[in-house]
Order: sequence, then C-alpha cells, then structure tokens
Amino acid sequence: MDPPQTSHLSPRKKRPRQTGALMASSPQDIKFQDLVVFILEKKMGTTRRTFLMELARRKGFRVENELSDSVTHIVAENNSGSDVLEWLQVQKIQVSSQPELLDVSWLIECIGAGKPVEMTGKHQLVVRRDYSDSTSPGPPKTLPTAVQKISQYACQRRTTLNNCNQIFTDAFDILAENCEFRENEDSCVTFMRAASVLKSLPFTIISMKDTEGIPCLGSKVKCIIEEIIEDGESSEVKAVLNDERYQSFKLFTSVFGVGLKTSEKWFRMGFRTLSKVRSDESLKFTRMQRAGFLYYEDLVSCVTRAEAEAVSVLVKEAVRAFLPDAFVTMTGGFRRGKKMGHDVDFLITSPGSTEDEEQQLLQKVMNLWEKKGLLLYYDLVESTFEKLRLPSRKVDALDHFQKCFLIFKLPLQRVDSHQSSWQEGKTWKAIRVDLVMCPYERRAFALLGWTGSRQFERDLRRYATHERKMILDNHALYDKTKARIFFNYCGA
Repeated sequence: MDPPQTSHLSPRKKRPRQTGALMASSPQDIKFQDLVVFILEKKMGTTRRTFLMELARRKGFRVENELSDSVTHIVAENNSGSDVLEWLQVQKIQVSSQPELLDVSWLIECIGAGKPVEMTGKHQLVVRRDYSDSTSPGPPKTLPTAVQKISQYACQRRTTLNNCNQIFTDAFDILAENCEFRENEDSCVTFMRAASVLKSLPFTIISMKDTEGIPCLGSKVKCIIEEIIEDGESSEVKAVLNDERYQSFKLFTSVFGVGLKTSEKWFRMGFRTLSKVRSDESLKFTRMQRAGFLYYEDLVSCVTRAEAEAVSVLVKEAVRAFLPDAFVTMTGGFRRGKKMGHDVDFLITSPGSTEDEEQQLLQKVMNLWEKKGLLLYYDLVESTFEKLRLPSRKVDALDHFQKCFLIFKLPLQRVDSHQSSWQEGKTWKAIRVDLVMCPYERRAFALLGWTGSRQFERDLRRYATHERKMILDNHALYDKTKARIFFNYCGA
C-alpha cells in the first residue's frame, strides 16, 4: 500500500487587497459632482461597506475611502449621531466642513433610484448630547447641520407628520388618556410631554442609549420605553387596554356632548355599552347628547381632508354672504397638514366689520343653513371677551370669543373625491364643525391658539411665562417686564 501523499502545508499567501479598485471613481464616471460620500465601517463590517461602495460608484456616486474635508455626507449603519461623533473623536479626525450625518437607508434609496433622494427626518442621525463643552480633540465646535439640541418645549421643536416612534407614542397616548379619565393631571401631562417629544424625533428609538439627552423622559417613562424595546409591548398599557373602566370611559366620551362627569355617572350606574345607555328610560340626555347619539356613526368616523375642504367652501360662502371682506381660516390639525381629523375648526374675523356685525354673524349663518337644510345641531356660545382683560395665566386657558359648536350636514356632491368614510347608500354625512368669531386685532393670537396641538399650546404658554417673562393666551400677549399688552399683531 502506497503511503498517503502529504500535501504541502506551507502557509497560503493572502490575496492582496485591491485598494486600487476601491479608489474614488474616475471623473468621467461620476454623475453627481457636488455629493461626496464616506461610509462608516463601524458596526457595518468591511464586506458590506465594500459592497455598498462599489454599488454606489456604479450608479455614479463619488464615494471616498478616507474621510476628508471634501466629504459632504457621512453614512452609517446602526449608529446614532452621537456614535459617529464619538468615533471621530477616538480616531482624532477633524473635519472643517459640515457633512450631513445619515443612516445607510438613505444611500440604499439613492442607489435604488439611481440618483440622490431627498433627505428626510428618518434618514438624519441627530446628536442628542451637548458636545460644545467637550475639551477632548475631535470634531470642530461648529457641528454638522443634523446636530441639534432638543428643547423641552413643544413650541421650540420641529414636529413633522412622519412619526418615527409610533409604537412608543401610541403607548403614551393611551396612558395619558387613562390618567385624564381618572383626573390624574400630573401623570397625564408627563405622558403627553413624552409622546410629544418622541413624535418630534427624526429617528427611531432602537435602544436606551438613543434616549440619552432627550428631555421630558423621566424614569417611569424610560422604564416603559425599555420594556417596549425588549418585549415589543408595555404591560402597563396592556393592563389599561383591558381595564373595564378605561374601556367604558373611552366608549362613553366618544359620544358628542358626553364628558368625564357623565361617563363617571354612567359607569357607577353599571352601564358598559351604549345600547344599554340609550335604552334606559330613567336617563335624561341633553340636546347635545341626543344629537351625539343620533349621528353617532358619522361623528366617530374620521373626517377626510376632501370633506374638510368641502365644508370650508360652504362656510366661506355663508360667512361672506354677510361679511364680504371676512377672513375664514381652517385651523386645527388640518391647518397643520393632517389628512384626517375628527372635526373641522374655523376662525372668522372681519377687518371692516362693527362689533354688532361680528356678534350677529354666527346666528345669521345658522339661520341660513337651517333654511338650506344643512344644519343638524348647533350651540351658540356668546362672547365674554373684555378688551382690557389681561391674558390668562393658565396653560390650558379657554378663550372668551363667540363660538358655535355644530353638526353640519355635508352633501355628497360637494366632496371632490368620494371617501371610504361615507356609509353606503347615504347622500350626506354629519360633520362636527366649530366656528370661532374674533375681533380682527386679536386674529394673530386666536389663529395661533386654534392651530397648535394641545401640548404645543400648553408649552407655548409655559415658554412665554418661564423663558420670556410674558403671559400669552388666545387674546393677547402681556409683557410683565414692561407692563404692556400687545394685541394688534395681525398682518393681512
């Protein structure tokens, strides 16, 4: 038997890295001269980085092997903006320019499109710590444009309609609502602030490290965030959703005209469904509640933007029939760009009208709509506004302008595009509408007050009081340091 052949066991020579192949593309291959990309290898790995570099270059992007002053975009994977700046510090790399710090998803979208795509909030890596006081060598004091300090005030934060943290904000919205049902104001505000600041973030929270430096996230809030990160849900939120009291209050308050006191009364009486409430002959309902039950199915369905725009046309037609120079502005969520809402709010003001004409307008509009069969219900609240009254110190202050809470009968043919919220076979839909009439010189403050979200308005008043030494409400701005009221900032 022949002895087995032994293979030569000398060490293999490693194939040399093709560094030349990874050099920046030749000028004739670059389609986008003003865009220079550097891909961070940290947490990505050499193989994936090399693959992305080659792929991007084939599409005409200029990708550098090394970070230099020419780089305009730094791309990273599974890194926060803080992580990128820390890496720059450790590597003792200084960049005199201000490159964008972006998630790798942006580059992948660019490659797929074959051209640079728009940088949105979900792409940007935001530094949530203050590096300006750092004495260690590293990045310059002028930080990249994506670096921003997050304010504790909602009115000082840019919040888009693109919510990157909905799994967390939905949880805190539920907890805040439950606290409101139980009249626990402090906890309600805590959860509302947490939801508000998380909605403003242009990145998704994927680890507890991402919450560092973010205001309004106390220990209790962070415990809930950590549980959701680890388990995908919060046990506290789950318990609230299964709580009979929360379910009942959620159901009862969905009826137009039913508040917390009425919900508490019905719950204590043992009611758990609306059918039981409706059928109980011992209960007496207000006119508003009767309308709420009568048009319940329509009122609990969402109002689309197309429906809101159709209502807007009809409101403007009615108002300008009596005050031709009137400004009629849709406010609330629709003015902020939302596509859906639960009601439609309008602020009305007229620069050339007298005080009597202002006071009579809403009643005239109601009479006109009643004649046309467009009014299902209305409640006109007269003005208690006093010109010399100082702004309210309350953060949740209600204004004293004349207003009308109504249910409008919107004909199907007035809607430009038919929406799924219409019940089959119906030719009209009941829509909740609020009309507010304010003096022209107070329009700026009223418009601000009726446009922002609830938390935005609370923080706006807090910011005015604590940071500017002023008092702000829907009527005016009062400067405490100068004892002066500002009210006629209107513009057109």
